[in-house]
Amino acid sequence: MGRKIKVLVIDDSLLFRETVARGLANDNGIEVVGTAGDVFIARDKILDLEPDVLTLDVEMPRMNGIDFLKKLMPQYPLPVVMVSAVSDHVFDALNAGAVDFVTKPDMQGQRSVDSFIGELIIKVKIASMAKVGHLKKDYVVDQLGGTIGARNNNTIIAIGASTGGTEAIYEVLHALPRDMPGIVVVQHMPPIFTAMYANRLNNSCLMEVKEAQTGDIITPGRVLIAPGGNCHMRVNRKGSQYSVECIKGEKVNGHCPSVDVLFNSVADKVGGNAIGVILTGMGYDGAKGLLNMRKAGAMTIGQDEQSSVVYGMPKVAYDIGAVCKQTTLKNIPQLLYSIISGKA
Repeated sequence: MGRKIKVLVIDDSLLFRETVARGLANDNGIEVVGTAGDVFIARDKILDLEPDVLTLDVEMPRMNGIDFLKKLMPQYPLPVVMVSAVSDHVFDALNAGAVDFVTKPDMQGQRSVDSFIGELIIKVKIASMAKVGHLKKDYVVDQLGGTIGARNNNTIIAIGASTGGTEAIYEVLHALPRDMPGIVVVQHMPPIFTAMYANRLNNSCLMEVKEAQTGDIITPGRVLIAPGGNCHMRVNRKGSQYSVECIKGEKVNGHCPSVDVLFNSVADKVGGNAIGVILTGMGYDGAKGLLNMRKAGAMTIGQDEQSSVVYGMPKVAYDIGAVCKQTTLKNIPQLLYSIISGKA
């Protein structure tokens, strides 16, 4: 075992602070070096204790967690896992530099608390390996001009991501023109949040973005996000038309929805008319499915190490030969555009 991960817990509730601190400290790989009831106390403790990871409540007195992140990250970039009630504010936190988030449990139910602590431990460990402090100007993508035209009707783009993926997917989709081929996405995320995420993307991208439902048709100009929770998303074909089905199932590679389940269905149903994209994330979900897509004739793209928050999923995919082209996040929209328009 290497050195323990030093964690600072920041939350305005004494009860919740102590619950989190005790829960994290029970893991042999984590040392809780301190707690703080607000961000001003936390600021001083960060300098004194030099933690590896922060857990940070979104809603706090004096200054909320998101405003604190905006001030902290440019000066003292640290991996941060947000702890939040069910709210789309978590996406503001991710945009401000947080690595991931966990939703607050029902403090009256021990099972809920235990599940929360288990999830938080996993995400703290992932965050300790994440790359933080990217300057946004280094990877923010300009919106592409032009249109694709009719050639994209039979093409489907499948995207998979995990840790760091909410921002990476945004950067890709925000850059794409309105008439790109239909896109299907699996981003590892809890239930409820996928609908919020889809709505945020829909309000900021040229393409229509929605949380997928069984029977939704995959058409040019539309992005379907797999719902979080206990459903996998697959692509089906009927005649010349593609649609999705969201079906309940057990976790695959530790996740539901699973990127592999989506990619394998695309390999089977779409074959060489598909493009697969694997983005930042911990673990190996999606790697084998992307390899199957490549074997079926699809073009496959992997995000490179430099621009990944966590170079896990793209690395495994690259190492097993699933990736045709590896490139930076900034280059992926242009590469997609070039492939669709026949220039790559």
